[in-house]
Formats: sequence, C-alpha cells, structure tokens
Amino acid sequence: MKTNRIGLDAAKAKVLGDKLNKLLSNLQLLYINTRGFHWNIKGDNFFELHLKFEEVYTDLQLKIDEVAERILTLGHVPDHSYTAYLKNARIEEVKNLSNGKEALKSVMDGLGILIELEREILQLSAEANDEGTNALMSDYIRQQEKLVWMYCSYLSK
Repeated sequence: MKTNRIGLDAAKAKVLGDKLNKLLSNLQLLYINTRGFHWNIKGDNFFELHLKFEEVYTDLQLKIDEVAERILTLGHVPDHSYTAYLKNARIEEVKNLSNGKEALKSVMDGLGILIELEREILQLSAEANDEGTNALMSDYIRQQEKLVWMYCSYLSK
C-alpha cells in the first residue's frame, strides 16, 4: 500500500480529494447564490434576511478555504475555476432572485445537497482512517442540520 505524506492510503486519499473537490464546487455555487440574495433581497423581511444571508455567505467563505486546504493536505489540487465549479456542482446558479422566502428555500436546498455530499465524504473518510476529513465533515453536518431546522421554522411562520 502506497501512502501519502500524512500516512493515508494514497488511492483512498485521491478518492477523497476528488469528492472534496465536488464539495468545493457546491460550496462555491451556494456562496455566490447567497451573496446575490444578500444584495438583491427585497420586502418585509429585508433587514433580517439581509443580515442572515451575510452570515451564511461568510460561513461558506470559511468552509471553502478549509475544504481547499484539506484537499491540499491530502496531496491534491483544489479546483479553482468557475468553469470547474459549474461542471462539478449539483447546486445551480440562481440569478436575480429578490423574494426572501424563495431565496431562503434555495439556500435550504443547497444545504441539503451539501449535507448529502458531506455524509458520503464522512463514510469515505472513515474507511480511509482519515480523521482530519472526518472531523471536518462531522462539524459541517451538525451545523448545517441545525440551520435547516432553523430555516424550516422561520419559513413555517
């Protein structure tokens, strides 16, 4: 078995790197969508949603950096072009959306895609004995599940 520089099976680390690049692409698309929602939101809930979308995209910005650095730690190269992001993401671009509830639903849909992908990565990282990636995905899943609950509660009012 060939290992990478942090002692993980190189083939399993490659699979993880590829899957993390898919996560990176989805994070980038959700980031740019949420940034647009922040800028373009209109209506009764403008002030609270404007701030909430800023919180979300700021958090996504941190996650983007963490995932890219984890890919590098595994010995691979993070994608860094929007062409790659658009090709690899399941989250689609959302343009010119100013309705708060629709924008929040879009964020929730994106979080659902992220959580699904993070669970796949969690399984792969457990099989590869990659505690670093495992811990990162566990933290993301826990936090994002809570956001989904909170946004569902907000939308049900």
